[in-house]
Amino acid sequence: MPELCRFYGIIITMYRELGGRHHYPHIHAQYGEHRAVFRIPDAERMEGNLPRREQRLIEAWIELRQAELMANWQGLNVPQGSPTFTRIEPLN
Repeated sequence: MPELCRFYGIIITMYRELGGRHHYPHIHAQYGEHRAVFRIPDAERMEGNLPRREQRLIEAWIELRQAELMANWQGLNVPQGSPTFTRIEPLN
């Protein structure tokens, strides 16, 4: 489970999900005991719950880093070969 970024106590990860239950590009976010999954194309929360402030920070980060997130999604979910990913800059 590659960790893509950390900011303001939020940990962002992305799983390799070939044939997984989520068939669309997404990230996993954790803040303390809270966890949620967000779609990359529209920053929509798919499941889970986070405090409102942290959810807004994640939505903004996804919008700013959408191209990098999509590149990581494609790099991790290649059917053959070694998966690749790069860390992404946090919100400042």
